[in-house]
Amino acid sequence: MALLGRIQSELAILREKDQFRVLRNLDKSDLLNLSSNDYLGLGSMPELREEFYKNLQNCPTDETYALSSSSSRLLTGNHPGYQELEQALSKMYNDRAALVFNSGYHANIGILPALSTKKDLILCDKLNHASIIDGVRLSDAQFKRYPHLDYKALGNLLEKNSGKYENIFIISESIFSMDGDAADLRKLVELKQAYKTTLIVDEAHSVGVFGATGCGLAEEQGVLDEIDIIIGTFGKAFCSAGAYAIMNETIRDYLINKMRSFIFTTALPPVVVNWSRFVLSKIIGMKKQREYLFKISAKLRDGLGTIGDSQIVPFIVGENAAAVALSEKLREAGILAFAIRPPTVPAGTARLRFSLNAALTEKDIDKVLNLM
Repeated sequence: MALLGRIQSELAILREKDQFRVLRNLDKSDLLNLSSNDYLGLGSMPELREEFYKNLQNCPTDETYALSSSSSRLLTGNHPGYQELEQALSKMYNDRAALVFNSGYHANIGILPALSTKKDLILCDKLNHASIIDGVRLSDAQFKRYPHLDYKALGNLLEKNSGKYENIFIISESIFSMDGDAADLRKLVELKQAYKTTLIVDEAHSVGVFGATGCGLAEEQGVLDEIDIIIGTFGKAFCSAGAYAIMNETIRDYLINKMRSFIFTTALPPVVVNWSRFVLSKIIGMKKQREYLFKISAKLRDGLGTIGDSQIVPFIVGENAAAVALSEKLREAGILAFAIRPPTVPAGTARLRFSLNAALTEKDIDKVLNLM
């Protein structure tokens, strides 16, 4: 088969470039895990699971803990846990409308294709996550990518294209997943208001971590109500699964009717949705964990002399083989930190991506620094 031959050739090239990936079965119990997105360390708190499951023994058939919804939300899968979770999110975000999705990927590949048309333009930060890029490509709109965090270039694009399209969408992450750097959301809001665009911000790596109540960088920078659509995930700091978007009621109604990745998928199991709601109620008050996470993140950044503004601390090595070798060296010393290679990051910028969490100790950070 020609197809199989092409695939084998491409896999051989990946091996030659040290970009070949495999699924590993790791016993993480013996490793210091610096590759997890469990930023607040909730997975290290068995007391939370005990509290959540305390009623299960007395009532094993309680639908709160059901393992499948068995249908899409528009059929029979819209169990009560969804309404309770979306109401809790709405309250957290100043009574704006909330809609829960199966994953951040589902959200990002569905929102822009649903909202935009051929008469629209999407302006996208060049280093936005792959799920955002896929959503842009699935849409019918024209799109342009502006240089990373270059708001002068974004402003020039807005000036050049204003009036040429029915709608212009700006989309950006708030905390970028590979460099750990932060967007200037205030500046994005200024541009959005000046050119009357729609601003969408993916807060996947900042919800739970930034802001007085964990609403993310938008809360931290004081623009929580100024962003048209805020996307958050439960799969990282919330130690759960799924995602959500915050918006006005009209856009919510439209997405329910038009967003394919929402309509044509089985709803999340009740146990997952109810766990997300339970964790949400805890995260609001976890100010000490957030402050401590910033403290150890700054310590690791300073020790490595690297970039970033968050709990994601990249150490850029350069070549793929060197990054893999450094990752293996750390693993032999009991530290799990994966090598991140192209195409996830640009060629020549292979790195270790230290993803910190509030369950780590300062001694853990010292151990890493002593090995680097």
